[in-house]
Amino acid sequence: MQRSIRLAAGLGAFAAAAAALAPSGDAGRNVLALSGSVGPGFTISLKGSSGRAVKKLKAGRYTISVRDQAAIHDFHLVGPGVDKVITAVEFTGSKRITLTLRKGTYTFVCDPHSSFMRGSFKVV
Repeated sequence: MQRSIRLAAGLGAFAAAAAALAPSGDAGRNVLALSGSVGPGFTISLKGSSGRAVKKLKAGRYTISVRDQAAIHDFHLVGPGVDKVITAVEFTGSKRITLTLRKGTYTFVCDPHSSFMRGSFKVV
């Protein structure tokens, strides 16, 4: 009886480990995370998992989480196959989207302040 309890416990631990390692949400595709921020002042940024500003990425699937801290800004991403306002003017809070980035140059901008609140990166 003790042997079957240990075996059951071992199988349960194996199943839990396998579930933790299994990809979730995106049908097994490798999805990388980026974080954007706009406001509360006149700042806009996009950073990778290292916390550094994004300058160059590999083509693929990305989840972008944007924290909008001011109702006078938006976070708009434009590039090959993408023209997405992630957070709109008057919205404050956080939003997350998942999308595929293809080769080319992408720009993120606050539309009302586009002359000075903008950034860009290349996808290779």
